[in-house]
Amino acid sequence: MERPELSIAVHRAPDEVVIALAGEIDVLTVTELSTVVNELLAEPPSRIMLDMAGVTFCDSQGLGTLVVLSRKAQHAQTVLALANVGDFLMRVLDITGLRSALMISSTA
Repeated sequence: MERPELSIAVHRAPDEVVIALAGEIDVLTVTELSTVVNELLAEPPSRIMLDMAGVTFCDSQGLGTLVVLSRKAQHAQTVLALANVGDFLMRVLDITGLRSALMISSTA
């Protein structure tokens, strides 16, 4: 069985950091995502945008991690938002009731 991959590319702007994600957010890849976001929160920008355009899968561990990271960002007085959320993930967020727990941006 092939190990799922998650590609993480960080792009810094003056007041915002965009993290472009591609691949699967699951039990095997959430630690890597958490590490990147937690490092940014050490000196938080005003906004962290997770660009979800390339995300092909997100399991319950991934969903939980997104909620935890969003709360950590709030405590650090920064905004963590999701952009380019695909239909499949939006449906999962609706079904689980997590859509209201996450900030979803209509623009990147």
